[in-house]
Amino acid sequence: MQLCGVEVGLEHPLFLIAGPCVIESEALAQETAGQLKELTARLGIPFIYKSSFDKANRSSVDGFRGLGVEAGLRILEGVRKGIGVPVLTDVHEDTPLGEVAAVVDVLQTPAFLCRQTNFIRAVAAQGLPVNLKKGQFLAPWDMLRVVEKARATGNRQLMVCERGVSFGYNNLVSDMRALAVMRETGCPVVFDATHSVQLPGGQGHSSGGQRDYVPVLARAAVAAGVAGVFMETHPNPAQAKSDGPNVWPLPLMAELLETLIGLDRLVKAQGLSEQRL
Repeated sequence: MQLCGVEVGLEHPLFLIAGPCVIESEALAQETAGQLKELTARLGIPFIYKSSFDKANRSSVDGFRGLGVEAGLRILEGVRKGIGVPVLTDVHEDTPLGEVAAVVDVLQTPAFLCRQTNFIRAVAAQGLPVNLKKGQFLAPWDMLRVVEKARATGNRQLMVCERGVSFGYNNLVSDMRALAVMRETGCPVVFDATHSVQLPGGQGHSSGGQRDYVPVLARAAVAAGVAGVFMETHPNPAQAKSDGPNVWPLPLMAELLETLIGLDRLVKAQGLSEQRL
């Protein structure tokens, strides 16, 4: 599949989707995008900048949602043109899709909305690449139905993204078998390493997280064989206005990415033995 001018898939090197969870300010967006561009260029990793202008799925009515469509799109456009990187953002059922699609390079459907047929079809109909996030309540083989809905619009630029599955109250687990199962959709598979360590609603008014397990799950996913990795990152996670407990610190990205690149090269050079059964 062609993604922002780069071929992606199991036959190609790992790509990265990364950025702060929510657009907090233009300065933060420019800073993080610039640092990530420099880092990924040095490491030779195809990179897409991610940040949301609106996060509708907050634990509390007081949770920070972002800067809204107008300001958010202006900032994303500034990153796209000023920093020179492709950008991805979440969209929701009430999002003016045409307006957003005119600015960004990739659209992303939130996990909670993966079964909303009209929504999935409307997003795919914009004609941009779409990252379809698997719901925390969904079996991995059920993503085939989600992909079928999106493909019915004629869009073939589709990715499927694993982000853990609900396991009791306020907890998620990642089943690495799901990555192999989701390959059966025929779409590049992306692993969301930061939302997978989230503890949804775990702090009562907001979600908690177990940041120290981000590298553990990221390494496991790349070893299992994926096309790309999704990681939210922030220069100072303690000050992040959204998902701070599970975002990965920007200063530690280089070390982690170097490890993931090495694993990716090894796995893809040898091939996946399960595909020969």
